[in-house]
Amino acid sequence: MSSSLFSAQLHPGRALGFLVLGASLHDVLTRIKAEPQRFPKIELYFEPTSPVTKEVIVGLPANGLRLQFDGPEQRLRLIEVINFTKNHIFFKPANDKERDLVRPPSDSPTIDSTPEPTFRHIYQRFLGPTYGGEFVKQAGDAGLYILSYPGVGFVFPMKASEFSPQKDVVSLLSSSAVPISMAIFSGDSWAQARKTMWTEALPSIKTFAPLSKGRDVCPDEVSLVRIHGGGKVQLFRKWTNNSFWIHFGETTPQQIVAELGPPDAIYRKNDQRMYIHKLRTASNTAGRPNGKDLKQHDDMTDTDQSSLNPSDGYESNEEEEAVEDEIAIVAGECFYNYFYLGFDILVSTPTESSEPPPSSSSKPTPEPPFRSTNPHQQVATKLIVHGNVPGSYPFNRHRRCRWEVAYLGKGDDENTEDKVPNSETPFPELEEKLKEEWKSIYASESEAQQKQRGMVLNRGWGDSPGSSIEMLGGWEEPGAGGMGRKFEGSEESTTTLYGYPGLVFEVLRSGAVSAVTVF
Repeated sequence: MSSSLFSAQLHPGRALGFLVLGASLHDVLTRIKAEPQRFPKIELYFEPTSPVTKEVIVGLPANGLRLQFDGPEQRLRLIEVINFTKNHIFFKPANDKERDLVRPPSDSPTIDSTPEPTFRHIYQRFLGPTYGGEFVKQAGDAGLYILSYPGVGFVFPMKASEFSPQKDVVSLLSSSAVPISMAIFSGDSWAQARKTMWTEALPSIKTFAPLSKGRDVCPDEVSLVRIHGGGKVQLFRKWTNNSFWIHFGETTPQQIVAELGPPDAIYRKNDQRMYIHKLRTASNTAGRPNGKDLKQHDDMTDTDQSSLNPSDGYESNEEEEAVEDEIAIVAGECFYNYFYLGFDILVSTPTESSEPPPSSSSKPTPEPPFRSTNPHQQVATKLIVHGNVPGSYPFNRHRRCRWEVAYLGKGDDENTEDKVPNSETPFPELEEKLKEEWKSIYASESEAQQKQRGMVLNRGWGDSPGSSIEMLGGWEEPGAGGMGRKFEGSEESTTTLYGYPGLVFEVLRSGAVSAVTVF
């Protein structure tokens, strides 16, 4: 048997080897890309106009596998085996020996040895008897017969003229009939599972014993980031009712690590390419620029894991020196990168938080347990939440993390027009609600348009501000996320930044939000 052949144990309703239902797209792709000899080819399919709401499919043609993920959460929902000759699948019942679905090629031929499984082998030896299956009619006389077990299904071709509801499964299928595919899903049968397959709350992969043996216990993943405005965000745990608040300018690195565990990497900021916008701000004002204006420009361009460094070596006039005083990088400023949680946290000395939204006065939020009076205390000052949008330039650097702008939800959730805008909301719809929320802070409509206009970036260029390339330390550096790849023109590298008080959105041409920066 070839050393590169994919060999995996079948766990009905839960997993095929290390491919566990409920695992994130980021986790699965990171794992299979780490083994190029075992998985030499990876194909990614998604709907370009709806990349975060429609299914995402990962094809492994050299291994005869197809993996389907839902769009909003990017969790593995369906595992399909579409070529039985390119893998070795076995089933091991409790207190029994292993059973091969298809005998490995190196084994000596036997009377039942075939390159693909037969109905007789599946029904008699591999999984045993089961209830009658389901017939699905297709065009003309074509059809499919799904033989279902709890968590597993086999698809056999069958003509409509051959099917009769009065016949049992043994009479309908020939003993030598070969399935065209096998599916692993969560549910008692395929007919029941497909109704809730894309929306069912799957159990944590930490509860899957074969995968968790010998592994360190890590905190539960963050399933939702709720943005309250005014420098406050609430992080919800998956599979629990627990949440953790981050107050920008107050929450310390120690509190972050206690709640989220140590970061996957720490990146020291070093980016000065957007400095010209600081100087323009200064030159367009009569005197020293307003600190909030500087902060808005900084947050507008610092949408990833790098920031501004004012030491550009040019001669400065008094106005420029004043700007440098405002934006000087403080020693120790860094990003805590949580690739497997889907966000990054900027840790620096305290800065002024963004103003609370006008509608938040009637929605009280908790205050931090204590306030630091030390101006040099390192605290969280920004959060960058990543969408992991298929086809985007930074795809698969981070897991997808969902978010919602809580203060924009003004009605009953049953009313679709008043639902809280979230990470799946197309940006044009989100933008309309944001403009309505913040219109009172601008002196005129023209000022609002000036402040809210978009700034176009190309992430495929090596010198784009806030580049993820710089954040990860280059393509070849060990431990830099492991998923870096050079831009070859197939990814969507052009994005547009839109800024609002406390928020910066990085938006793709499709209208999907690639990342949101909260401060």
